[in-house]
Amino acid sequence: MKRLLVLTVLCLALPVMAADKPDPLLKRGRYVVEMGACNTCHTALYGMLGGKIPEADWLTGDKVGWRGIWGTTYATNLRLYMQELTEEQWMQKARTLSTRPPMPWFAIQAMSDEDLRALYRYVRSLGAAGKPAPSYLPPLVTPRGPYVQFPFLPL
Repeated sequence: MKRLLVLTVLCLALPVMAADKPDPLLKRGRYVVEMGACNTCHTALYGMLGGKIPEADWLTGDKVGWRGIWGTTYATNLRLYMQELTEEQWMQKARTLSTRPPMPWFAIQAMSDEDLRALYRYVRSLGAAGKPAPSYLPPLVTPRGPYVQFPFLPL
């Protein structure tokens, strides 16, 4: 009877003990965000302030548009975006990602599965914050807010 009681207590305690153990991919995900320069576009003012933005404000998108022959794109609020996806949905999305400039979608496709999972888990761990970024604007529509103009470069 004692053995059964001890086994029952251990079985009940294991999930609690496992929940206290930090996910090793979170640290890796933070590293991927920093080395992949995700904050440069996806965190307002990050580049202009030399990265001196509190982590609590990271990856909430930006109102600055990126305008070129493709139209005007805005850096997505990744904190909201990742909340809408399961990890498996993110993996599938990342492997087939193809977006408008200046997003380097090819860099996402080139990441290892471990780095993609780490990125996802890290962004999710930050929690939902901020507002959605403005929507894409077609080429002939001039943005109302600030934007970076790319020159037309014939190939």
